[in-house]
Amino acid sequence: MANHQFKAKGKKGLFDEENTISNLSAKGNILERISMVIDFEKFRPMPEPNLLNTKNKSNAGAKPFKVVLMFKIMIL
Repeated sequence: MANHQFKAKGKKGLFDEENTISNLSAKGNILERISMVIDFEKFRPMPEPNLLNTKNKSNAGAKPFKVVLMFKIMIL
């Protein structure tokens, strides 16, 4: 049986995110391939004016997610 060492939750190393992305790319990340095929920025003008509230009365609360990111989530 292999001896695995795992990091404690919440403690990221300096290059952990970069290593994770490169490992996923090496395995054939399907999301990268979809991004190469579909230009999601073409869809930005369509939902952006309808979804963003430009009449903020205050800066309180969480900042909105990016419109293109939310569109990707809905499609995928």
